[in-house]
Amino acid sequence: MSVALITGGSAGLGRALVTAFAARDWTVITDARRADRLVALRDVVGPRVITIPGDIADAEHRRTLIGEVEELSALDLLIHNASTLGPVPLRPLREVSERDLAHAWTVNAGAPAALSRALLPWLKKSDGVVISLSSDAAVEHYPTWGAYAAGKAALDHLTLTLGAEEGLDTYAVDPGDLRTEMHRAAFPGEDISDRPLPETAVPAFLEIVRRRPPSGRYRAAELSPLEV
Repeated sequence: MSVALITGGSAGLGRALVTAFAARDWTVITDARRADRLVALRDVVGPRVITIPGDIADAEHRRTLIGEVEELSALDLLIHNASTLGPVPLRPLREVSERDLAHAWTVNAGAPAALSRALLPWLKKSDGVVISLSSDAAVEHYPTWGAYAAGKAALDHLTLTLGAEEGLDTYAVDPGDLRTEMHRAAFPGEDISDRPLPETAVPAFLEIVRRRPPSGRYRAAELSPLEV
């Protein structure tokens, strides 16, 4: 039995990843803040998905996720997908409070790093894979994106440093602009229908798990498609 934990699995790319791995006979643990969406996900995907409502920034919720892994006694793949833009509409850094900065950094970097560290025994036992969702904002400097971008840059470094220290295959993957609720929130009032659907980025993640390239930061578009 292959087991994956994919955070933020109720919508967008997270939902697409949960669906794809469950369809390939993985047992998938996932979470989200909205319990109703998790119920809907399970109704569609089926019993291979274990859904746990909660906020990744909450330490007690993370302990519940860890407990589920302990119960299964296995973890082959950890995907840090849950994230936040910070306060919206997006605004210059001078207008972002310390509290909002701290929350954005906890969700986007601190909480995923804490979860990775806590799950090391199972990941190392299975020679598992850790993938963190990155963004071009982690390496570029876009006005009003500072809180989100700094968190993603930190997550890149934390993920790849953990791999170097622990001998795990770790990846920071930029999926590119996708047609998601988060992207819509970042561009209120704009038509984002030209962005690709989240499902178009899934093959890159499947390819990483299949091929296990060298640890590092990748754009989804750089990864070869799955062989048919």
